[in-house]
Amino acid sequence: MTGLGAVFRPQLAPERLRAVARVADEAGLEELWLWEDCFREGGISTAAAALAWTERVRVGVGLLPVPLRNVAVTAMEAATLHRMFPGRAVLGVGHGVQDWMGQVGARAESPLTLLREHLVALRALLGGERVTTKGRYVRLDDVALDWPPEQAVEVLAGATGPRSLRLAGEAADGTVLTANTPPDGVRRARRLIDEGRAATGRSEAHRVVVYLLTATGPGADERLRDELVAEGVGDVPDLGVAGDAEAVAGAVRRLAEAGADTVILQPTGDEPDPEGFVRFAAEQVRPLVVA
Repeated sequence: MTGLGAVFRPQLAPERLRAVARVADEAGLEELWLWEDCFREGGISTAAAALAWTERVRVGVGLLPVPLRNVAVTAMEAATLHRMFPGRAVLGVGHGVQDWMGQVGARAESPLTLLREHLVALRALLGGERVTTKGRYVRLDDVALDWPPEQAVEVLAGATGPRSLRLAGEAADGTVLTANTPPDGVRRARRLIDEGRAATGRSEAHRVVVYLLTATGPGADERLRDELVAEGVGDVPDLGVAGDAEAVAGAVRRLAEAGADTVILQPTGDEPDPEGFVRFAAEQVRPLVVA
């Protein structure tokens, strides 16, 4: 069964989150995802608030940029969320946008090395291990969490290029793909992830989460087209979807058939009704996806 969710985009002011999260919970949406985009909103702070305001919806953060974070801090914050809201927090980490990382003096010479070291240490710490490591970027001396999660938790990695996708297969429990990933891109990503899994002998399930740029209601076609052009992908086929619930559900199914386990509907940055968009995803699209 394909999981379905929606994004609360950080173009919205933080004080808008409560209403959107409450609608997601009440409407039965499976997952509400948040972004830690520089320099808008913090991922952990918004996730904690959304989880506290709701009862059942899972709250994902995609992504926490690892150049900004000591891995011990990431582990402490992640473990705290998992202890307070068992089974409801979903955290992903990634390289971060390199221009943004440069703006704050955190740009790494080797983003791939940093992500690998962060993933390995983070998963070990969240698994209750005591970690000592002296990597190029991650250095821990006899570090263990006093309050690790009480059950196994997944750590997702954001990835786009071949090396990052293979790394996700090797060192993460799942992968987050951007909305610039058409169905053929999901198939390619799955192959590369599986290559990474095979290289390290991993056989457990690996969840693939894909964002789907989605516009519905008045002006949907124009809003979708404008955003794709602004992102420089206006001529890429099979990206995004505009239309009613049937059209959106069809796009979700195509991504699922290509290998996506969870599809997260990403509204355009100028979505006029964020609460209505979440309700649309839960009440109109979801029944068509599971039918």
